[in-house]
Amino acid sequence: MNPSRLFILRPVATSLLMVAILLAGAIAYRLLPLSALPEVDYPTIQVVTFYPGASPDVATSSITAPLERQFGQMPGLKQMSSTSSGGASVITLQFSLDLTLDVAEQEVQAAINAASNFLPADLPAPPVYSKVNPADAPILTLGITSKTMPLAAGAEPRRHASRAEDLAASRRWPGDALRGPAPGRSSPGQSPRARFERPEP
Repeated sequence: MNPSRLFILRPVATSLLMVAILLAGAIAYRLLPLSALPEVDYPTIQVVTFYPGASPDVATSSITAPLERQFGQMPGLKQMSSTSSGGASVITLQFSLDLTLDVAEQEVQAAINAASNFLPADLPAPPVYSKVNPADAPILTLGITSKTMPLAAGAEPRRHASRAEDLAASRRWPGDALRGPAPGRSSPGQSPRARFERPEP
């Protein structure tokens, strides 16, 4: 038996069935849920470079600018933003959705290698890149200072950051009761100080 014979012999019923399917589809389309923040995995990579003792201007000219020149030549780069602070440079790279994260990481590593000749020779460590989620905006920022553990010149900031993270993990914060927190990030640095001497009259 031919399945289409039934619809050919009953054209009116077939037309009504098609109209009903179209109306049901239009109503279902209007009832589809919309998300203001859809879960889209954007290929986003953050490059962090530490330069202890450097001012924001020095970090911008010596670290951020050479890296941005190399990152700007990468294909598939959609957006690039940077922040230079005292002793640190943070560059956020967002790629197009048709570019996989593995390929983006390879391009970032190649750009870092190409920019290594233009970076200061006394960097304590090369730039480090990691995957980040733009939707994970920080809701709480904690500042930790110490009078017994000064961040002296030449000291490795990661060692002090590790101690601060261990100290924060040993405390019982109100957020410990929450489930599914976003990952934290530490940014060690120094507080700028200036000393003025006034000549005797």
